[in-house]
Amino acid sequence: MIAQKKNRGAFGRAFAVVSAAIAVSAAVENHRRPKSGDLNTLGIDPKAFDQLV
Repeated sequence: MIAQKKNRGAFGRAFAVVSAAIAVSAAVENHRRPKSGDLNTLGIDPKAFDQLV
């Protein structure tokens, strides 16, 4: 039973990362700034992102 809960957590985390990656990609393609929450989910510092773009 514990393994099932861990798998759901891992699946949910993976889904969140993929969703954030899609959102950030779409924002960059449309010349918009991505949401800070999406950047944080991907492990990107929002302040550092401003220097990259």
